[in-house]
Amino acid sequence: MAVHLTESNGGKTLEVAVSGKLSHSDYEHFVPRFEHLVRQHGTIRVLFEMTDFHGWEAAALWDDVKLDLKHFAAVERLAMVGDQSCEKAMSVFCRPFTTATIRYFDRAAIDDAKAWLASDTR
Repeated sequence: MAVHLTESNGGKTLEVAVSGKLSHSDYEHFVPRFEHLVRQHGTIRVLFEMTDFHGWEAAALWDDVKLDLKHFAAVERLAMVGDQSCEKAMSVFCRPFTTATIRYFDRAAIDDAKAWLASDTR
C-alpha cells in the first residue's frame, strides 16, 4: 500500500504518509477515514508526507479531484513534507483547490511541520 494513515491530536490531525504511485484502492482506504474525522471535528489538519512519491494513477487522480471538490473547506491546515523540488511545487499548485493554509517543509523539518499543525499560530 502506498498510503499509511495515523491520527494525532485527538483525531484533529491526520498524518498521511505516501510513497510510490497512489492508486484507486489507496483512496478507498483513505477517504472513509478522512471523512469520518471531518464528520467528527468539522475541519481537520493534514500532514502529507511524501517519500519516493511518484504521483497518481489516472483513477486515483480523479478520486483526488472528487475529494478536493467535496471537501474544499474541510482541511484547515495542510503541511506538505518532502525532499524534491516538484513536491515543493505541489504545495503551490494545490492552493486554488482548498481553503486550507498550506506550508511546505523539507523532510529534515518534519518535527516543525507537526508543531505547526498542532499550534494555534498560522
